[in-house]
Parts: sequence; structure tokens; C-alpha cells
Amino acid sequence: MGSGSGPGKKPSAEKIAQRAFDLGLLDERQLQDVWAELGTRNVATDDFLQLLVRREYMTNYQVGRLLKGDKVGFFYGDYKVLYLVGSGTFARVFRAVHRETGKVVALKVLRSRYSDNAMQFGQFIREGRVGEALRHPNIVPIYDVCSHGLDHFLVMEFVEGRNLREFVKIRGKLRPDEATDLMSGICSGMQYAFEHGLTHRDLKMNNILVSSRGQAKLVDFGLAAMDDVVTDDSSGAEMPNSRTIDYAALERATGVRKDDTRSDVYFLGCIYYNMLTGVPPLAETRDRVQRLSKMRFLEVVPIRRFDPEIPDTVALVVNKAMSLDASRRYQAPGLMLHDLKIAKKRLAQLAKGNGESDGEKMAAEQEPGADEIAAPVAPTHSVMVVESNVQMQDIFRAGFKKAGYRVLLTSDPERALSRFRQPGVADCVVFNAQQLGKSALVMFNRFGEESITKSIPAVLLLDEKQRGWKKHAMTSPHRCVLPMPITMKQLRTALGKLMTAAAEAKS
Repeated sequence: MGSGSGPGKKPSAEKIAQRAFDLGLLDERQLQDVWAELGTRNVATDDFLQLLVRREYMTNYQVGRLLKGDKVGFFYGDYKVLYLVGSGTFARVFRAVHRETGKVVALKVLRSRYSDNAMQFGQFIREGRVGEALRHPNIVPIYDVCSHGLDHFLVMEFVEGRNLREFVKIRGKLRPDEATDLMSGICSGMQYAFEHGLTHRDLKMNNILVSSRGQAKLVDFGLAAMDDVVTDDSSGAEMPNSRTIDYAALERATGVRKDDTRSDVYFLGCIYYNMLTGVPPLAETRDRVQRLSKMRFLEVVPIRRFDPEIPDTVALVVNKAMSLDASRRYQAPGLMLHDLKIAKKRLAQLAKGNGESDGEKMAAEQEPGADEIAAPVAPTHSVMVVESNVQMQDIFRAGFKKAGYRVLLTSDPERALSRFRQPGVADCVVFNAQQLGKSALVMFNRFGEESITKSIPAVLLLDEKQRGWKKHAMTSPHRCVLPMPITMKQLRTALGKLMTAAAEAKS
């Protein structure tokens, strides 16, 4: 029995009951009902608490905080917190209920470390006011913006369901028609915001909810503006915060200004890609430098290369939305929505076995993927080049393009290996050790060892000082070491022979 409150012991049931009553978590009637059912007050604390939860007088979240001795965080204004839904950098989200009306809502509560900073909580309140004005079926409405002392919170619709990231994780990937329906709703909400002069600036799978009815709803409009720039303590340099860093990287890579709606369009394309394939197009990393690198965008695997079964009508929309040339991207979410509607009709026709109707030609143009370099002639092969020197990357790109190759470039040998774990990434790979050093040799050998890459034709380039490494390289009829300097013609000829050898080995 829990009769004491010493070390290792829970408070007694009566003490817990009194604490809950004093805090306003239980009323007199509820306590009387519980004691009556138990038949005595001399009961184990756990039995008392289990009955409270079973009768839905309290939640497990409330019970846990009560046992820890917490006295705050149970109420915000007129709302009683039921449980924690999620946590972010700046705020926590709770499911809560109005004490008088019983209406269930979501509370987005600013974290305490920002609550006494006038600039931080002021921005939170201002952006909440902006969101409060938005009313659209595909945007989670903000009902109220509140400040009570050090408590600053937004009262929002509680959406029964899960976020899109969780939704896709469970499903693996979505059918093209299902993904297109969700994407159409998302773009509709984005166009509504665009018409009201707003950009989102933090579009990602976590910021889209899918209701139990299958409706997509956007959250966190404008809240990415909070602390848009923070200081990196190690260098003193200004760096975009974790919420906006992907946008900052895209803007640096494409030369567009901050808050350009076309940046939102790019990330709409990323979300569509993720729904259709089950995999995010941009390499996921927490490393700031890597996230800010342009290579992250150049290394995106074109969606049809990733999954050749993706319908053309859908791939066209993804490619146009994700064009690195902002002028060739959709110039507003509504234009993307227009093509999504056409794609939906086309998918329905394909399901019935019909051809494309006259007059329903897609507005989207076929474009190369983010890491795919358009060749002046029809591409015959694709090659991944692992090279860290920018000037050499340009040389390889131009040399292979001239022969009709599609070119993928990466400066990270580990990244090259992870990319080849996806099907159909490239026909062959070239490692240049001149600046990469022994990491190129190590990864060249790993390609020869791993089952998924050992049949890929591969070349290791070594300069004069590195020639001694050749004896440590794993070679075969479709894997070789070549000396630098070398002409592009010589390199292409060697790759051709390796690919022929690989094809003969398979046959």
C-alpha cells in the first residue's frame, strides 16, 4: 500500500486525490464516484490511478505529471491539457479541452525558454495573428492567440489523424491517384495563402496533417519566421535555423530572394516525390554544412529513374515543380494545382485503359532531374562521378555530356554508395582519388565487395603520387584503375569496355 511519500514510494491515494483536487484536475463529484467504486480510501495508489484513467477522469499524461509533483502545465487559460501530441524547436503541441464547453482543441505552446524574450514571443504572437486570418479547408485553423503571463499559445483545430511523414512511413508509398488527391488539397491551401500574400517557408512532411477522412491540412503558416537567423556559437557566423535551413540552401543554390513563393513550390514537389516513392528526394542529414550544400539538390535522383513505373503524367508535375531553374518552375501553387487536376483525369483514363484526351496536354514540360544533366543528344548511359574539386566536376560533366551520358555528381564517397542502394541510379561509377585521397580507394573496394554494387562497372583514377595504391585496389574485368592525367575520350573508351564486360558476365 502506498501510504508514505519517502524515497522510492508513491504518495498515498488520498494525497494524490487531494493534489488533483487542489489543482482543479478532479472535482468533488468525480472523487466521490471513485471512492464509492473502490469502497475504501485505503487502497493502493496504482489501483486508484488506474480507475481514474479507466473512467476518463484523468489521462496517463496528467497522472505522470501529478506523480512527479508538477504543479503547472495542466492548464493554459481556459483549456485543460489532456496529453502531449508533439514537440518542436520552439513549441509543444497538446491535445486539450475547454473547461466549460468541452471542445477539444490543439494548443501550440511556446517553450518556456522563449517565453520571457519579448522579441521571440512577440514574433510568435504576430505570426499566430497572421495564421488566425486564414480560413481554408486545407489549412488547420487558428481559433485564438493567447498570452497569459509567461504562457503564450495558439488555440487550433485538433485534427484526428497523423502527419504526412507518419502516414507515408506506414504505407511505404502512395498510389499515384491517392498522392495526387492529397497534393491537390495541399496546393489548394497554398494557393489560398499565396493570394493572401503569404508564403509558408517550412513546407515538409511533418507540417502536413492527414485527417481520418483523408484530407490534407497545412500547419505552421508563417511560424518559420520565428528566429529566422540564429548565431552559430562555434564560429559566431549567422546561420539559418533548423526550420529554414533547407529554404536558405535552395535560395543560395538558385539565386532567388527570401520568401519567393517558388521556393514553396520546390518543396511541394519534394513532398509529392516523397508520397509517390516513399523516399525523400533530398538526402536527409543534420549536418548544417551538408544541408546548405548545392550538391544536395544536384544529387536528387529523377523520379522516373528512381521508379520507372511512375506515370509520365505525374512525373511531369514533379519535375516541373522541382526544377532548379526557378523561372522554369511553377510560378505559383495554383499553376501546379492546374496540372495536378489534369494528372488526376489522365490517371483515371489510364485506369480505364483509355488514351490521353485531345486538349488535355500537360502544361508541365519534361525536364531533367535535379542531379541529371541534360545531354545534347539522347542519353545512352548514365555515370556517377565521385569528385570533390568543382573545376574537375565541370570537366567531367562537359566531357560525358558530349558523348550523350547523363551525369550524376557527388563529392562524398559514402553518399555514392548509399545512392547505389536505390535501383537504377547509374550504369557506372568513376572515383577520382586526386583530392579525395584514400577514401576514394576505400570506397572503390567497397563497391567491389557489396552485393548490390559489385557488378557495377567502376573506374578508380590515381595521380602519379598515388600509383602505389593500385596494388591495393580490387580489380576485375569490369573494374579497373587508370592513371591521371587522362583524356575524356580515353576515359569514355575504358568505361565502354567495362560496361561491355559487365554485360557479358551477366549473360
